[in-house]
Amino acid sequence: MDGALLQNVILGLETAVDPSNLVFCFFGVFLGMAIGVLPGIGPLATISMLFPITFYLPPTTALIMLAGIYYGSAYGGSTTAILLNVPGSPSAAVACLDGYPMARQGRAGIALLLTTVGSFIGGSIGIILMMLFSPIIAEIALDFGPAEYFSLMVLGLVAASTISSGSAIKGLAMVVLGILFGLVGSDIYTGASRYTFGFQELYDGISLVALSMGLFGIVEVIASINTVKGGTVTREGVDFRSMIPTRDDWRRSWLPILRGTGIGSFIGTLPGAGALISSFIAYSVEKRISRTPEQFGKGALEGIVSSESANNAADQTAFIPTMTLGIPGSATMALMIGVLIIHGITPGPSFITERPDMFWGLVMSFWIGNALLVFLNIPLIGLWIKLLTVPYRILYPAILMFICIGVYSVQNLSFDVWLVVLLGAFGYVLRVLDFSPAPLILGFVLGPMMEENFRRAMLMSRGDFSIFLDRPISAGLMVVTVLLLVWGLATGLRRRAGIAPRLAAED
Repeated sequence: MDGALLQNVILGLETAVDPSNLVFCFFGVFLGMAIGVLPGIGPLATISMLFPITFYLPPTTALIMLAGIYYGSAYGGSTTAILLNVPGSPSAAVACLDGYPMARQGRAGIALLLTTVGSFIGGSIGIILMMLFSPIIAEIALDFGPAEYFSLMVLGLVAASTISSGSAIKGLAMVVLGILFGLVGSDIYTGASRYTFGFQELYDGISLVALSMGLFGIVEVIASINTVKGGTVTREGVDFRSMIPTRDDWRRSWLPILRGTGIGSFIGTLPGAGALISSFIAYSVEKRISRTPEQFGKGALEGIVSSESANNAADQTAFIPTMTLGIPGSATMALMIGVLIIHGITPGPSFITERPDMFWGLVMSFWIGNALLVFLNIPLIGLWIKLLTVPYRILYPAILMFICIGVYSVQNLSFDVWLVVLLGAFGYVLRVLDFSPAPLILGFVLGPMMEENFRRAMLMSRGDFSIFLDRPISAGLMVVTVLLLVWGLATGLRRRAGIAPRLAAED
């Protein structure tokens, strides 16, 4: 460890062990685990609901808390996947495939312990990669100008809409809609109002809090209220003695954990990919290279530890492009950027040098949070089981109440409450039509930044669009963007062409 890195680690530890930061780190990871256990809510909806709290916290403390909710939910999501066959979070869906069969074989304790170990190892290696590579990426990005930033943001939005699951065309449409939402309000250069329709409350733009709460909090409640039911759970086969793995269990687990960590660490840095895709790819790789692929889906330990290691590694490395480039790879990361912007801090290449205490404090809080999750996860299984028995007719009205209180407390405007309701109804229509709202949030956050950098580039070039192709880095990013766009559209058309004959044959 060189001297500069050691100094940064010491600075980060001083920030992370501050009593208030420790308290909110514990609160974040504990709440994240609880949210991961409860099916149908998810970390994104939770962060959206808790967004107003960040107005009253120091930015470092707020970021540590929200990050704890984010990666803590990955630990809790596998608990219900193993015990109930119901994933608490989307990335834990893969854990159902082999985790629940293991529980039915009386090996739930071993599955829970080894997924915790795999999650810790995956998260730890992801943190190490963030510590080593973030300063390097930020130093390279300091040479970026407006043209490069615009091209990078376009690449991030196209990647998020084409790499992620679902139709690439629908994803692009949601990105464009998000950019249009981001343009609502006063023009930053002329002060002219845009798309406000005479509402004075919209002169400052659509509130990110209202948008995220409506599209995720309200929609999750509406979508889950008739589908998620309280499960009947049993603690049979889950005690400390049953959690002790055999030597053969350890032998079968360590290589899949490392492979899953490697896959998740790489995919987590890609915009729009993240934990869900990395867990599926890690599972597919293990099944393909296994000598006994027929055991997968029937309780294969390799499948569950690999996928859980991958999604936790991806959760940590997703912070690398978010903090060093200011490019959120997911809707959750967009909310993290929103917290910083609200506090007057712009994430990007200069973030690490200008606010080293915040960046390295966040990194070192990851170590503390991951250690807390290991010690909390197993002993609290009994509490999670009781939590799963709470009737949803009680849970969801309480969530709606907190959403309304939270959004009203930001600006004390009843207009924002009605805006949340309207956006919630709109979001539910999008969900019924199979449009993912995540690209919309990315477009909403990046839209104003794209506009600003585009206009700066046009001023520098005196209106010549060739500036985006004359500069080598910008041109390279544009080429990658076009290739991604063509690949995503071709994949969508190929998928649609494959579905049509199958439907015709079924008819």
